[in-house]
Amino acid sequence: MTLGKLVLRSMRKNVKHYYLYFFALIFSVTLCFSFTTLYTNPSVVETLEKSGTATAGFEAVTYVLYFIVTFFVLYANHLFMKRRSKEIGLYQLIGMTKGLVVRLIALENVILFVIAVGVGMIVGFLSSRIFAMILLRIVELEAIVELTFSFEALTQSVIIFAILLAVILIQMVWMINRVSLLSLFNASKKADERIKQFSLFKMILGLAGIALVTYGYYQSTQLFSIKDQSAANNLFITMLLILVYTILGTFLFFRFSVAFIMNLIRAKKKGHLNVVDVLAVTPIMHRMKSSAKSLTLITTLTALAIGIASLSYISYYSSETNARQSSPYDYFIINNQGIEFLEQLTEEGIEYKKETYQVSEVQLNLKNLVSEKLKDSPFFSEEAPTAVISISDFHKIVPNVSINEGEAFITSYENVLSEVMPLNKEKDIVVKSGDQEIPLFITDVREDFILYSAANFGSPVLVVTDEMFEQISSNGVLNTHTGINLIEKGDMEKAEVIYKSLADERGIELEYKEGYPFTHTPSSYEELRKQNIVSFGMTIFVSAFLGLAFLLTTGSILYFKQMAEAEDEKESYTTLRKIGYSTSDIMKGIYAKQLFSFGVPLIIGLLHSFFAVKSGWFLFGSEFEAPLLIIMSLYILMYAVFAILSIQYYKKVVKGSL
Repeated sequence: MTLGKLVLRSMRKNVKHYYLYFFALIFSVTLCFSFTTLYTNPSVVETLEKSGTATAGFEAVTYVLYFIVTFFVLYANHLFMKRRSKEIGLYQLIGMTKGLVVRLIALENVILFVIAVGVGMIVGFLSSRIFAMILLRIVELEAIVELTFSFEALTQSVIIFAILLAVILIQMVWMINRVSLLSLFNASKKADERIKQFSLFKMILGLAGIALVTYGYYQSTQLFSIKDQSAANNLFITMLLILVYTILGTFLFFRFSVAFIMNLIRAKKKGHLNVVDVLAVTPIMHRMKSSAKSLTLITTLTALAIGIASLSYISYYSSETNARQSSPYDYFIINNQGIEFLEQLTEEGIEYKKETYQVSEVQLNLKNLVSEKLKDSPFFSEEAPTAVISISDFHKIVPNVSINEGEAFITSYENVLSEVMPLNKEKDIVVKSGDQEIPLFITDVREDFILYSAANFGSPVLVVTDEMFEQISSNGVLNTHTGINLIEKGDMEKAEVIYKSLADERGIELEYKEGYPFTHTPSSYEELRKQNIVSFGMTIFVSAFLGLAFLLTTGSILYFKQMAEAEDEKESYTTLRKIGYSTSDIMKGIYAKQLFSFGVPLIIGLLHSFFAVKSGWFLFGSEFEAPLLIIMSLYILMYAVFAILSIQYYKKVVKGSL
């Protein structure tokens, strides 16, 4: 048989057995090439730049995608070379030299890789327009997207994948030349561990792994707790330590804790093992030495992907809420600057409702409203300007609230500060108004947003009695906030044009620090919402690409490992079939094994991502539960798909074992 025929036959065999690898490779190349084509598409770039969206990070993300693909291909190629060790050994046994075997495998890899990359680039080019339209839809921008071929994207992709192919060939040559003929026949079982006795030291390491992960979780909950300035300065080091605790603990868990638990289950049986024990408990226990590193890597990548996607989606999902917190009404006019806006709305026949709030200011230190551990923080070293309104004005949005003389409450306190510095109610405080110090009893801390936040520098709002408000306003500043809501939201497009046309008239003078005045032009709710959508839409689009690549990598690697284990355990299935076990009996043990193989890394990855996201989600948006649950549900669904594919492969192996 000629070398060409051997190559063609080997290619057909590999495509049949490892079709998911080629599909995953094609899909990965598609993602990379379409993304590269996307950020070099002139119509897309011009549209994004006109909206003020930065596109500089696109190229960096492309290289991250290339890195993920490189890691995936090298890891998968290593697994496949290990699985083909007997085949390579047989080639040498029948008289083929190592040089000839290298030429055979190299030619096969080159052809298959070039085909996969070529198909991926074609699909990526054709799908780039679809991805561009999805991006513009997410960021709510309109543009005509043309299907443009980018020679820059082609050149960059060819260079990257040519380097990757060269590395694959070097990896393959090194693996073939460094081992003996006998070791090739035993390569697939080399790393398996035959555990005869589980020592006390290993048990302690297993418990240490669980303790490290738990401690990492605890530290993540304290990450943004403001206790002292040194904690804030060491934030980056703390984050690195949490990462080390979690990854090391995960490895120790897989390496020792799992084997210990399986030993306990097996010891409890006292030698009376059923088919589930034989096909699930024992293989898992014996393979932990060879699987611990890969399972730790898969768990870490899963947690990273879910964490990035969740934080991005939290930002995007919270766009409207954040905009509404900044501008509780559709439009604001401060101190009657740009009052012509109302006149022009009337001329255009646009109906609206308005509420006017009188706003004064006091100097307030929130030190007495925070917990004891935060009182020494430098954040409470001095008073800060705080907006004040009367209870009568507050009744315009919440009518059934009352306070007595000497009482007050704080509202508009639901943002990053509320998570980092939660305020306690039913406390006494002292505010300064001019030369006066006024004692107040804080009855409540509420979330209601009333005023245009930028005009108050994002400070909370203090609500006092009407009498107290008159006393405070007589000693200091008195501003007017007029909030306007449209009756018909269909009129918003015309109203936006009018509002923007009066930008110069609407400018207000602000001075947060004495001696540094500046002019600020209030933005409408719709402007703020669109700014958030464009900014966070880019983030969620990019993270979706990265998330798909991570998911494909981790899911495929798990699937390939299960394929390898299925082939290794084929003799066991043959024995069980010969002594009378049916396919359905054997599959019960395989179901349990797949539940562990896919479920445990996923569950631990979900836990890692949950605590990582929970530690600082409030820095990215105002919604937590819904975005996180949606992203996690998608990952669970996709992992289930890989698990089902793995089960189907096992079923095929079991049926063919006899």
